[in-house]
Amino acid sequence: MEFKSDIQIAQESVMTNISKIAADAGIDEKYIEQYGKYKAKIDYSLLKDKADAPDGKLVLVTAISPTPAGEGKTTTTVGLADALHKLGKNVFAALREPSLGPVFGVKGGAAGGGYAQVVPMEDINLHFTGDMHAIGIANNLIAACLDNHIQQGNQLGIDVKKITWKRVVDMNDRQLRNIVDGLGGRMQGVPREDGFEITVASEIMAILCLSKDIADLKAKVAQIIVGYTYDDKPVTVADLKIQGAVAAVLKDALKPNLVQTLEHTPAFIHGGPFANIAHGCNSVMATKMALKLGDIVITEAGFAADLGAEKFVDIKCRKAGLRPDAAVVVATVRALKYHGGVAKADLNNENLEALEKGIPNLLQHVENVTQNYGLPCVVAINRFPTDTEAELQLVREKCKELGVNVALSEVWGKGSEGGIELAEEVLRLVEGENNFHFVYEDDLSIQQKVETIAEKIYRADGVEFTAAAKKQLATIEGLGFGALPVCMAKTQFSFSDNASLLGAPRGFKISIKDVKVCAGAGFVVVKTGDIMTLPGLPKVPSAEKIDIDENGVITGLF
Repeated sequence: MEFKSDIQIAQESVMTNISKIAADAGIDEKYIEQYGKYKAKIDYSLLKDKADAPDGKLVLVTAISPTPAGEGKTTTTVGLADALHKLGKNVFAALREPSLGPVFGVKGGAAGGGYAQVVPMEDINLHFTGDMHAIGIANNLIAACLDNHIQQGNQLGIDVKKITWKRVVDMNDRQLRNIVDGLGGRMQGVPREDGFEITVASEIMAILCLSKDIADLKAKVAQIIVGYTYDDKPVTVADLKIQGAVAAVLKDALKPNLVQTLEHTPAFIHGGPFANIAHGCNSVMATKMALKLGDIVITEAGFAADLGAEKFVDIKCRKAGLRPDAAVVVATVRALKYHGGVAKADLNNENLEALEKGIPNLLQHVENVTQNYGLPCVVAINRFPTDTEAELQLVREKCKELGVNVALSEVWGKGSEGGIELAEEVLRLVEGENNFHFVYEDDLSIQQKVETIAEKIYRADGVEFTAAAKKQLATIEGLGFGALPVCMAKTQFSFSDNASLLGAPRGFKISIKDVKVCAGAGFVVVKTGDIMTLPGLPKVPSAEKIDIDENGVITGLF
């Protein structure tokens, strides 16, 4: 049977003018800045004007540890929002922006899939409203002014061997991870070792996502530490006197982007950090705006519940004063069989034994959500035609033992109609009891926070810090940043820091190799294992499949 591609479905859809989507959502025309017919930015003054309006219910969509078999977290998020809309609810979706690196690298797109997508799909997956470019320019403006300060006499006494600020590019490009720049003679800069991160892993991205307004953004930018002097004093953006210029570059990027789903449900797409190497949540501003406009807001955090959901709880909710009402954990039978040791080529065959071996991955994520985050939860099984009734029943039984219901989701093939069962369970959960809490308290040391996450969320036997990481830790705490939350940089494929340990591994320790303070964003990044902040392209990148014809019609995004 032939299935239409995601991009075919998106291109065949009839979109509603974004001004009507905004009007139906209760957004006054004075707040709308249109980018063509189907995209708009919403002025941040709306939040001030609606400060006294009640907040809607907030639902987090998270998932099991990802596999090559796919899970469908964004698809489920969009489909759930559409299903609630179909049930007559005033609902908003709040999603992250795709990054060009994975679009041209592995993912080929990140706007949902099948009949549960946000549109205009091509725009969203490519340049969209230019937010990523603004973030990249803001980041590299700091880098340029930093190096220029050193070139022009270095009044601050910055040690070029202690510069922590990297340049960024919105592309998977391993060639740029470690470079030497400033070559070519005295007038071409000061030679030094340098490197790039991917734009979505930058502190600027985190600041954009965590800022409550433009003044807050400027204040956060001012606090960014870019390096250290010869006598180990931190040098900030405020010392370079450019926080105003950086904030000016980000003025429009800070405004949430309004689009629609295939079924015309309003959706904010704003901010796009990865959850394995960054904090993985869309912007506070978009989420808060959605909560003021909708009775229910469906949002997602990157990757699985040990990464995106933990950071949503411990970083985003802590900093923004958000209190979610329920969570959805997305899984597929195919992915669980993969966690149970089945090769990708054999996932279409019924295998209850492998499924039983893989289910602990799901159960550990569910336990984290219900016990460690204190949220009522439903498991959404993104159904595939090859799933057997016996396999689905096994998942139901195992989840029932934890007091959690399973809802089948068929939104990929059926749109909102395939998400009604899930929507009804979510409506039940948001009206029930809620014991939401953080994983750790502020007053723990950074080391204690890391150990708490590793032991409670990952089920590790402990944490091992390298000598270099211990030294960095002491420096950070000596500077007074010990009370900050931590942002764990860890492989998304496993609860451990070893990508090959699938399922729910036990008997491992987490290895910490690098600790860095992001004083502007207000958290400490802790790198585990061999995690990279600038991914590389695969052997056959998605870019090879993407094309455009003489009429400007794009193909190959999926």
